Amino acid sequence: MPSQVNQPLPGGYVLNGYRIDKPLSSGGFSIVYLAYDENQTPFAIKEYLPASLALRAEGTEVRIDDPANLSVFRHGLKCFFEEGRALALISHPNVVRVENFFRANETCYMVMQYVRGRTLQFHIQRNRAEFTEAFMRRIFIHLMNGLREVHANKLLHLDIKPANVYIAMDGRPVLLDFGAARITLSDEPMKLKPMYTAGFAAPEQYKFEPAQLGPWSDIYSVGATLYTCIAGTPPQAADARLEKDRLIPLRTLARQQYSDELYDIVEACLRLDHLARPQTAFELQKLLMAEPQEAGRKGFLDTLNKPISKLFTK
Repeated sequence: MPSQVNQPLPGGYVLNGYRIDKPLSSGGFSIVYLAYDENQTPFAIKEYLPASLALRAEGTEVRIDDPANLSVFRHGLKCFFEEGRALALISHPNVVRVENFFRANETCYMVMQYVRGRTLQFHIQRNRAEFTEAFMRRIFIHLMNGLREVHANKLLHLDIKPANVYIAMDGRPVLLDFGAARITLSDEPMKLKPMYTAGFAAPEQYKFEPAQLGPWSDIYSVGATLYTCIAGTPPQAADARLEKDRLIPLRTLARQQYSDELYDIVEACLRLDHLARPQTAFELQKLLMAEPQEAGRKGFLDTLNKPISKLFTK
């Protein structure tokens, strides 16, 4: 069944005490709204609304026209609700905070902290000259703190990319949008088609075999995000690399000089064999924290001690 165009909830609609202001983003899996509570505190509310399964042509109610889609929709609804329950247990400055989750309008909603700032993708497009090695290491060291917390709660993100990393107003990186996340200890088979972003998804995500997924899958996506920060463009998609690997070495794409150690870290994250990658966020974090051989006279460690906002103020 091809994807349909779902209408967002109307502005001004009050949803469980939150007043919908406007849609912030819309994808094949969900719609995210800006909303305010009774104290005028802003929140981002994600609505479970897979366009290939459910339809809202107008009003607020979600309907499913094809009975064959009902069981898949309900399975996805359960996954979404359980995802909200798991994320609500995570309180970390580098992971978007889930404040509430509830069911309404025949679907489910996740109320998240509204992060003011810009995506990493925005900064790559507008301010890439500012992407020094110290800045990138600093950003990703902090981001690994958040990812470690996610993995410790038996969740995978599975869609890490520059558009899902926010740089908050204080310079803090925040991991957003767990729409592709799965609770890894679930024994129930995956019924929904896996979601991935070409260039950032690990090769094992294309195989639709949940047993092969693990923290190493998110590590691949982190490596692809680092690659994009340096090259300005994503690496070759993993499924295409499996057929014929034409990944262009970063050393030929970088606009400025980076250490060999940083290039090696990115290459390690992007290995097609998941066993050859760093296996955990902590392992990758340690690699990022190691001082490059040429960093001594450049004051690398001194720079790491500065707040992120001082490294990147645009």
